[in-house]
Amino acid sequence: MADHDANQAAETMTHEPVAATPASFPPVTNTAVAEQTKNIDFILDIPMKVSIYVGSTKMAIRDLLQLAQGSVIELDKLAGEPMEVMVNNKLVAKGEVVVVNEKFGIRLTDVVSAAERVKQLA
Repeated sequence: MADHDANQAAETMTHEPVAATPASFPPVTNTAVAEQTKNIDFILDIPMKVSIYVGSTKMAIRDLLQLAQGSVIELDKLAGEPMEVMVNNKLVAKGEVVVVNEKFGIRLTDVVSAAERVKQLA
């Protein structure tokens, strides 16, 4: 059966030269890109998830079950260490915790450059 299929495929193949021409494409211009970057107003109202990473830890189930009111969980970050500001799980800045009108906030101390943010996407 396989020999029959191979023979049939060989019969349908031709060894005659085929004329080929190079493909032609319109010239590439940057005007469309420039127009798109100028007009980003339509995305400015899209909500983004902003999170502040305080720290994390691993605990055994036994320890989790023993937690009660007043228990303290030790995190992997040191006191005074900058908190990480994440947008859609990407680092965009670091900052220190502040209190504003009885609410927590973050004072940015270091903002990740645009070039570094682009590298994170790759």
